[in-house]
Amino acid sequence: MESINKTIKQGKNINYKLKVSFEEAKKDEVFNSLVQSINLSDDELMKYTSSLEDSALEYKNCKSCKSLLTCKNKMEGYCYLPVLSDGKLNFSYVACKYKNKYLKENYFRKNVTSFDVPKEIMEAKVKNIYTDDKNRQEVIKWILNYIKDYKKGEIKKGLYLHGNFGCGKTYLIAAMFNELAKEKVKSVIIYYPEYLRNLKASYSSSSSDEFKDKFNEVKYAKLLLIDDLGAEAVTNWSRDEVLGTILQYRMQENLPTFITSNLNLKELEEHLSVTTNNKSEKVKARRIIERIRQLTVDMEMISKNNRL
Repeated sequence: MESINKTIKQGKNINYKLKVSFEEAKKDEVFNSLVQSINLSDDELMKYTSSLEDSALEYKNCKSCKSLLTCKNKMEGYCYLPVLSDGKLNFSYVACKYKNKYLKENYFRKNVTSFDVPKEIMEAKVKNIYTDDKNRQEVIKWILNYIKDYKKGEIKKGLYLHGNFGCGKTYLIAAMFNELAKEKVKSVIIYYPEYLRNLKASYSSSSSDEFKDKFNEVKYAKLLLIDDLGAEAVTNWSRDEVLGTILQYRMQENLPTFITSNLNLKELEEHLSVTTNNKSEKVKARRIIERIRQLTVDMEMISKNNRL
């Protein structure tokens, strides 16, 4: 009997503390407004005091928020809110107006897969391409024509775009991919040096499936951008087994391939030779270059370094 009375007393103490905490929380205008909007009694609502306080705080943040960049909530662009369903109170993350606008404007990004690519590149837009520099105009014109022709069903060679650091080579092609993604065209962008490191790590691991998935996603991509070719440390494996195999398959299947580099094709051939005094290495490097020539149009762009 004593044990039962003790349990009852403990239960009353817990309810009392919940009630006190709830009433204290109601002194906050936003919290009180929130609980008033929920069709449940105070006795039910006080069980959720802590979660309701979190909701009130996030809702308060949303009221003073001006953009996604200034979001203070735990999940950027989402507010933790109570939802009453069949008499039961649940909590879920609801997208704010800024997040909804972003999702609506960027729905197509799911069609672009990337490996270690900066956010700026992933969000590249044709309308934001810098056009004032005359040295960029030929390449920009080529890009715009490619978009127009591809939409008409004309599948043409890709582009080998080389030039100085920071002149916007990758941005231009990424903007093109994003534009075509709106037409549900799937593409893959890889930062080549990091892609090789990841590929090698998965090759060395116990999971051969991980290696195959990473390799095949690039090999079979409908549109592919190999970014910064020539910046990697060359090995026989990376040149012959990875790059050579990818290019060979894409050449046979007529899959549009785009490449950016700081090296022209002659410089790239020297880079790929590994041991420049070895004749067989030079032949293998030349074979890669010939595949690139078959797959792409060679263009140079020398412009202002926008990274400075």
